[in-house]
Amino acid sequence: MGNIDWLVLILTLGTIVGFGLWKGRFQEKNIEEYLLASRQMPWYHVTLSVMATQASAITFLSAPGQAYIDGMRFVQFYFGLPLAMIVLSITFIPIFKKLKVFTAYEFLEGRFDLKTRVMASFLFLIPRALSTGVTIAAPSIILSTILGWNLYWTNIATGIVVTIYCMYGGSKTISYTQMQQMLVVMIGMFLAGYMVVHLLPTEMGFVDTLKVAGKMDKLNVIDWKFDLNNRYNVWSGLIGGFFLQLSYFGTDQSQVSRYLSGESVGESRLGLLMNGIFKIPMQFLILLVGSLVFVFYQFHEAPLFFNKTELGKVEQTTAYKALVKKNTEVFTEKKKAVEELYAVLKTDENASTSKTKALNAQKLEVLKAKALAADKKANELRSEVKDLMLKTNPDANTNDTNYIFLSFVTKYLPQGMVGLLIAVILLASMGAMASAFSSLTSCTIVDIYQRMIHKEDTEKHYVNASKLVTLGWGIVCIIVAQFTANIGSLIEAVNILGSWFYGTILGVFLVAFYFKSIKGDAVFWAALLAEVFVIYAWWIDLTAFLWLNVIGCVLVIAFAWVISLFNRRVVN
Repeated sequence: MGNIDWLVLILTLGTIVGFGLWKGRFQEKNIEEYLLASRQMPWYHVTLSVMATQASAITFLSAPGQAYIDGMRFVQFYFGLPLAMIVLSITFIPIFKKLKVFTAYEFLEGRFDLKTRVMASFLFLIPRALSTGVTIAAPSIILSTILGWNLYWTNIATGIVVTIYCMYGGSKTISYTQMQQMLVVMIGMFLAGYMVVHLLPTEMGFVDTLKVAGKMDKLNVIDWKFDLNNRYNVWSGLIGGFFLQLSYFGTDQSQVSRYLSGESVGESRLGLLMNGIFKIPMQFLILLVGSLVFVFYQFHEAPLFFNKTELGKVEQTTAYKALVKKNTEVFTEKKKAVEELYAVLKTDENASTSKTKALNAQKLEVLKAKALAADKKANELRSEVKDLMLKTNPDANTNDTNYIFLSFVTKYLPQGMVGLLIAVILLASMGAMASAFSSLTSCTIVDIYQRMIHKEDTEKHYVNASKLVTLGWGIVCIIVAQFTANIGSLIEAVNILGSWFYGTILGVFLVAFYFKSIKGDAVFWAALLAEVFVIYAWWIDLTAFLWLNVIGCVLVIAFAWVISLFNRRVVN
């Protein structure tokens, strides 16, 4: 990074964080003000805060790489989101707002009992702490790669900075900061997409780039085939995604606290519904940038491996140099096929007869097959590099999905743009971490400390206790971050972690809302049994992870009903 990049980075981060801290000053009067911004946020704050909480650095670092490798089918993961927002607006929000709860789990004690409330809170705390560790690791990967810093020490430094920021700032600070973050994030991603197209051959426009991406199977947005083992298709997105999003936004305190801060039921509802409308286009844009980067590398030779730190361990070997030579030959072959493919696409635009169009269609199929065959050869060479890395170091991280977009940014974008996009990723990470720390603190203080350990004290005591708890969770999440370097695609890892627990928690809430005859003991044991089955199902790879949310939810309801029926028969 040059001096201009550092200047842009520092000014962007400093301005947004400083503005958020200034807006959130004098917010420590009581626990409601500190944790929920006195429940006075308008709907647009709710929308942007909810989006910023979900859109961490992982989204902007890993998603483009996911599209580069696998196309855009990951966007189907979000197809159930709008439906979930409607259900939440009708059911969850009015109940939570009426009861004026601090956490989603307070409701469960009144409906069931204390042990069910605490269990649900723990089922939230575990995956949220784990996923927050992954969130810390994402920007650390950026800094360690760009600056050559040790990844583990970078995790510690990043985590400490955000922990201190969260300890000082309450919910109001987080909300105002996240609103600015989302504006900068969207500007940055639009500019990144523009620059990718700008760096392609002069005659290629945006539409031409999309056509090439489509022919190379990188715009595979929709997959209608029903397959329980396929992670991303319409059905897993609509059904599995619906259950995951319903649980995430309805029972995950990091999101619940965002809309509990709304000044009314109407503002909270509108905030969530707008999130349902805007989230899919935002995710589509981010994935599209990854597909555009793929097209860029059809005209510029891509690295055989995008993680420069790992690659450096084998770069000087004779075997690697031989693979590089082969890769250059394959790239030349592929580039020629793609250029010819593009030329036929342009010719086809001006074709005036059906015969000409038919001939062009035949040529396109032949050239597409050539280009895809060359791309397959390139992927085989990438696999050979990974094998070489493992021979050299059995502990090598051979998944470079998270480095693809970063590698393009640092190598090809002009000064200033690099600093802005690094700021985008760091700001997204800070927003997600801030909400996560706030939610971890809320549940620990309200559901455990205030309810079970220290029941009566002053507001000042609970505010100070909240800051200490934030520090404690910051340390835990930093420790978790140290183990995330080799887990592959970060955005998938976070969603897999959530799928272990969110279906179970959702099942508990659905029983609470709709099965009035079922009592606390039945749902408590049902949730524990369902959670064991979900973890076992994942362990044996029973199905794609999104379906674990459905399984967990359905099992809680079924087990609770059976246990309740058995209890009633025993009593009678």
